Amino acid sequence: MGNCIVLLFFWCVLVLLSCTCRFSLGSEISFVTCGSVVKLLNVKHNVRLHSHDVRYGSGSGQQSVTGVTTVEDSNSYWSVRGPSGAACHRGTPVQCGQNIRLTHVNTGRNLHSHYFTSPLSSNQEVSAFGEDGEGDHLDEWTVLCGGSLWQRDDSVRFRHTATDTLLSVTGEQYGRPIHGQREVHTMSSASQHSYWKTMEGIFMKPSDTGARDFSSPPHTEF
Repeated sequence: MGNCIVLLFFWCVLVLLSCTCRFSLGSEISFVTCGSVVKLLNVKHNVRLHSHDVRYGSGSGQQSVTGVTTVEDSNSYWSVRGPSGAACHRGTPVQCGQNIRLTHVNTGRNLHSHYFTSPLSSNQEVSAFGEDGEGDHLDEWTVLCGGSLWQRDDSVRFRHTATDTLLSVTGEQYGRPIHGQREVHTMSSASQHSYWKTMEGIFMKPSDTGARDFSSPPHTEF
């Protein structure tokens, strides 16, 4: 029941975002917080992290994750959450070195990686996995940034915690049915292909009334 409420909340956020693509709640906040819903831009290739209910035809067969150039696509929103069983209180700044999950708002599946080979570049496959925001330990990513907090304007890296690889785009493009979308994968080596920056979204303000875990049924505070 709790997961269903969270997914319903994601949908409500998505409706709000689709109406106000460039709106940012609490725009004075300079850092990313738990519970924020954001788009992530690959700085090198100028594509946003994207997913949709299209499965890979090889590898894991799980929901595909790609990069798109379209700014307005509602399938590019991700919710910033804590690892399963760990608190990531809504509105709390995300620290550099912290482990997080990124949940795809439209489908409720988590950004995920594993030792399957990616279909185009033969790097490590990235997929979306789980149901209603719950998957497994392979959904966890470590935020790599230079200071103490994940700043909204900073270019950061996401290291897949279990396999020690970096979320990357190197430019390979898919054909039909997702023509022109870029392959997203992970790589063991650091490069300019693995830098990401937050773009459009809703950034939750820190609360003075006590912390809450975003995985719990939320109040509507918009």
